[in-house]
Amino acid sequence: MYFELRHLRTIRAIHEAGGLARAADLLNMTQSALSHQVKGLEDQAGVELFVRRSKPLKLSAAGQRMLRVAERVLPEIEAMEAEFRALQSGKTGRLHITLECHACYDWLFPVLEQFRHIWPEVDVDIRAGLAFDALPALDREEVDLVISSNPVDLPGIVFNPLFDYSPTLVASAQNPIAQKQMIAAEDLRDQTLITYPVSRDRLDVFTELLTRARVEPAHHRQAELTAVILMLVGSNRGVSVLPDWVMRGIRENPDYVTRPLAPGNVTKRMYAATRSEDALQPFMAHFLRLTRSEAVKLQRG
Repeated sequence: MYFELRHLRTIRAIHEAGGLARAADLLNMTQSALSHQVKGLEDQAGVELFVRRSKPLKLSAAGQRMLRVAERVLPEIEAMEAEFRALQSGKTGRLHITLECHACYDWLFPVLEQFRHIWPEVDVDIRAGLAFDALPALDREEVDLVISSNPVDLPGIVFNPLFDYSPTLVASAQNPIAQKQMIAAEDLRDQTLITYPVSRDRLDVFTELLTRARVEPAHHRQAELTAVILMLVGSNRGVSVLPDWVMRGIRENPDYVTRPLAPGNVTKRMYAATRSEDALQPFMAHFLRLTRSEAVKLQRG
């Protein structure tokens, strides 16, 4: 059994057109040639892909299965083709970014370093000052992309999934909490919690653990930089909950321990929010793909 991209395009065109004549027009071919291709496609599949004598022409269950594959595969192929055409034509654009996630700088800069070599004519900037007004700034076209783990339903804004991550507790090996195999909210009641200086509704330790359990840490300390948070934790000045990719540099360090949050397998998803009309721009699609691959590298260490 052997299928080609033209087979997927044929099944999609017939479904969208509802008949062979209009589908042939969409595919820039004669109806006779399309009929011949359909017969060959069904012979290749070994099953009927269409419900005969139906108007408009409908797909059978097998045809629907093939359509689902076409709808998944063809947009990726078309996006890749558009990216290659843009690379050849030297297309320019603007990519101004702001982040609702402090830790995301760890993987953003390697992404931007790769991106600038491939898209030298795209104007890239990080608008850190708009982090607390990120989505409204995106709507006002002050930025073009927002990194966030908190998707909301906004007209004209699409949240492109990037990768999943696990909020993970990091503590000094000397801290009594290191004896725990999994961290519950109560375990933090007598701890100094170190976080980034952002609101609680944007901190995983509160949204995934403390707030729902109505638990407050003994003390709450803030630090701007990931490196400073890890230094304070390593000195047993407190504990922190950070994305798992942040732990890549301390996994073999005996000064630290990392523990999952109860009830286990706590995961969140990181998104890149863009305006709907920008999401399929070639350079934007390429940036999103680089982001996904870089995050996987960080998580694997």
